[in-house]
Amino acid sequence: MLLEVFLAALISDLATGLGVLPFLFINRVGPRWNGLAAAAASGMMLSASVFALADKALHRGNALEVIVGMLAGALFFSWTAGLIERQHWHLGTWDEAESRKSILIIATMFVHSVPEGIAIGVGYATGEVKFGVLLATAIAVHNIPEGTAVSLPLRARGASLWRCAWYAVLTSVPQPILAIPAFILTSFFQPLVAPSLGFAGGAMIFLVMSELLPDSLASCSRSETAWGVTLGLVGMLAFTAAIGL
Repeated sequence: MLLEVFLAALISDLATGLGVLPFLFINRVGPRWNGLAAAAASGMMLSASVFALADKALHRGNALEVIVGMLAGALFFSWTAGLIERQHWHLGTWDEAESRKSILIIATMFVHSVPEGIAIGVGYATGEVKFGVLLATAIAVHNIPEGTAVSLPLRARGASLWRCAWYAVLTSVPQPILAIPAFILTSFFQPLVAPSLGFAGGAMIFLVMSELLPDSLASCSRSETAWGVTLGLVGMLAFTAAIGL
């Protein structure tokens, strides 16, 4: 089972690199397309957070545990994202101004991958393999547009496809690293399952509301963003139903 958990998390990580595929056919991707991708990713993540993580958490613990876990996840993501934004880092030979957006996206996605890795491990720790597969697949699916989001500012400044793919995969490295410890921990301490699922869901919801949706609205009309979120959410919900969870 440990090998299966690790492979599921590793595949989820590598899926982020698939976000560079559009650049094989399009040299310059407009902001509108990026906004639509962010909206669709938001819908998928909200679906996974509410219909998978929170719902399963409520079946594993009481509402208070889940609420506290979700609030802790949101607080953790908010604090770490704010901390990252105040740093003065740069990528390679790019100056601070040129690097800021790329670093913020990379670092934010990296932090966001922490609860995703925990979610995969906890999902398998519930003892329901189908649920673990669902979570890993759902995270892998929405990792693809996240990889595109990471690649966009890099590609706009002339970064190669391989470099874009490398940074994209790097942002999801916490997933295979943390999935195994999370699986082992919650296997022995089942009371942690519910708040851990809530933690992951809360962090994902906060990322959607604070980062992805504002980016989408800045590039698309409200109607386009709403449709993107709706289609992403319904598509992920349909996938959940197809698996038979």
